[in-house]
Amino acid sequence: MAAKKVLDDVVTQFNAKVVSDDTFRKELAGIKKRVQIDLGPEQYYFVLEDCKVEGVCVGCVANPDITIISDEETVRKLHSKELKIMKAWALKKVRVKGSLEDIMRLRKFF
Repeated sequence: MAAKKVLDDVVTQFNAKVVSDDTFRKELAGIKKRVQIDLGPEQYYFVLEDCKVEGVCVGCVANPDITIISDEETVRKLHSKELKIMKAWALKKVRVKGSLEDIMRLRKFF
């Protein structure tokens, strides 16, 4: 469950960026996405709606738009900036299922 705290921090930072960045907020306007995070034994999800993520929930969401597959260590390294998202993806430490547009938007979380 240590990954939950990291994911909560990422969501807090994301929501703060939405509030402070008009361009980013406009880019997210009208978008609703269900995101599943599969960390092997740990499963989490969140919903982006109305330019905000309410929080990270434990478990699975039905019909996710985006699925992120990784592990707790990689998530921690992404959060601490020890690892960049594109490098993690190239090393297959992170796999993402979803549309290319959604995947590119997802980079802004890290």
